Amino acid sequence: MNSCSYIKNKNFAHRNHEKVLPAQDIALDTLFELSEFFKFFGDTTRIRIIHLMLSGEISVNDIAEKLNLEQSVVSHQLRILRTANLVKPRREGRKMFYSLDDEHIGLIFNTGLTHILHKKGK
Repeated sequence: MNSCSYIKNKNFAHRNHEKVLPAQDIALDTLFELSEFFKFFGDTTRIRIIHLMLSGEISVNDIAEKLNLEQSVVSHQLRILRTANLVKPRREGRKMFYSLDDEHIGLIFNTGLTHILHKKGK
């Protein structure tokens, strides 16, 4: 995964429990983009695929097998995730492998999961 100096920065909002920018400093079009970004996490199949990729690169066939889904369903969801820049492909011969685009995706997934489990008391 790509490394991001912003996440490693001591001033990262999650680590200091502070806002990154005051609300008035964030442009409306940026907030719209953020809203659209979160929509890609709104599908259980895509979430399951992202969850598998937390462990690293995985082939389309392995995703289909592990999730008990048709390869066409997996390919469709991967195309959506790829278009949103959440995953990146790598071809090896005739096989396609996918991994998370960068560490932000895993961070977002894990933060959301932690929140859900916290609310459930786990």
